[in-house]
Amino acid sequence: MILDVARRDPGGLALTDGERRYTWAELADRVTRLAHLYRGELGLRPGDHAALLMDNRTEAIELVLAAFFAGIWLTPVSKHLTEEEITYVLTDSGASVTLTDPAHEATVRAAAQGDVILVGDELEGLVAAASDAPLDLSAPAGATMLYTSGTTGHPKGVKRKRPTDVAAALAGQEQYGHAIQLDGRGPHVVTGPLYHAAPLLFAVYDMQNGAPVVVMPRWDEQGFLDLVTEHGAPHTHLVPTMFVRLLRLPEAARAAFDPSVLDVVLHGAAPIARDTKQQMIDWWGPVLVEYWGGSESGVATLATSEEWLAHPGTVGQAVPHYEVFAVSDSGARLPVGETGALYSRHRQVEHLFEYHAAAEKTAAAYLDESAFTLGDIGSVDAEGWVFLADRKSNMIITGGVNVYPAEVEQVLAAHPAVSDVGVFGIPDDEWGEAVKAAIELLPGSAPSPELEREILVFAREKLAGFKVPRSIDFEKELPRTPAGKLYIRRLRDRYWAGREKNI
Repeated sequence: MILDVARRDPGGLALTDGERRYTWAELADRVTRLAHLYRGELGLRPGDHAALLMDNRTEAIELVLAAFFAGIWLTPVSKHLTEEEITYVLTDSGASVTLTDPAHEATVRAAAQGDVILVGDELEGLVAAASDAPLDLSAPAGATMLYTSGTTGHPKGVKRKRPTDVAAALAGQEQYGHAIQLDGRGPHVVTGPLYHAAPLLFAVYDMQNGAPVVVMPRWDEQGFLDLVTEHGAPHTHLVPTMFVRLLRLPEAARAAFDPSVLDVVLHGAAPIARDTKQQMIDWWGPVLVEYWGGSESGVATLATSEEWLAHPGTVGQAVPHYEVFAVSDSGARLPVGETGALYSRHRQVEHLFEYHAAAEKTAAAYLDESAFTLGDIGSVDAEGWVFLADRKSNMIITGGVNVYPAEVEQVLAAHPAVSDVGVFGIPDDEWGEAVKAAIELLPGSAPSPELEREILVFAREKLAGFKVPRSIDFEKELPRTPAGKLYIRRLRDRYWAGREKNI
């Protein structure tokens, strides 16, 4: 873990975001002081909740590491949410302290229910005054509580079962890192937002095994290639949208990059076009490792490039501590190859997670004490290769970010020209999926490009930008059952016709 690395290599680079740069000794000292700060000046106790909302910067990593030692639940919050959405998360999580940066101070102060601490001079003053006494590794362990939304559009805080003490938690992170090929062999470049589970936790696991972490403040294709080259970084995590943009770089820029330094490029969080993945393997070699899982499960399946080439379209086989299988609508296990709701069974831990303050939603996710669903539909073949087909919830994943149709529909329905609305995902080579709205207008309103722009502007005022539909189809009448249920597939299937997947 980082304390051991600080003793072995105190002057080596541990963490940087291009503006701030810390050695392992400096990082260990800062994390120690931040852990004492949580428990001291900020008044948090094991099991209490805090939150952070900030741009990608070193403090986000430090605050997460310190939370493990302090025994608290820490919730990273997306800066792209609206103020109303941020207020909901901060309130629901019970965060008594929220840490933010000057760029988001006004939003957080309006949304937070407890104290607000600014990174920069305010936090640095508190850190300098905090204790640097050795940390107690036998104390209760902390964890992140990341939010994931449900079909109702209300996000749920995911609480995964924690080890009993800090030492066990850190040992588990080291072992987990090795299991997903993040073994600390070299620098790890963070390409995505640190409020997202995958970029954040993959970086933490690699760091616990000794990898310096290089945080990109924002995604930039050429900047990413430059950082990999500058730091000789073998490990990173990307989403398909990033692959698409990398492939769009000028040929000279692509040819100038030496991909031989790359060893493991994890990718997931969104569907990837086969052509895109093949082009990346042709360029970088067989370094892509695809995973499937979620905040609830962590990584449940893995597929190396060689395995994917041998089983095109798979998201991998279950990792050693998981079993993945499909079940029918009645909950019965399906024969191999048949499509149904996918369930993951953890072989070692019962009730691996719960949804914060949502016992009914927690119970609905479980088939039994150790098997649970993330809402995906797919199949498992005779050799255990998992293939995704659809989402039970019709959730849209665009650029690696979840969008939930019901939430968008509620906003669009409030527009004075809208009579009825359905929202769904359509194929998009860059984003994986794009948000599409089908709208039935009230009498007296006529379809036009001007009305489409007006409705989208209306939506943008109430939703985070990534949730706003890219375009609108105006329909004479939306297909509904006599009971009022929308046949969403009649709208979306026209866009997915001829595709092997509906995801």
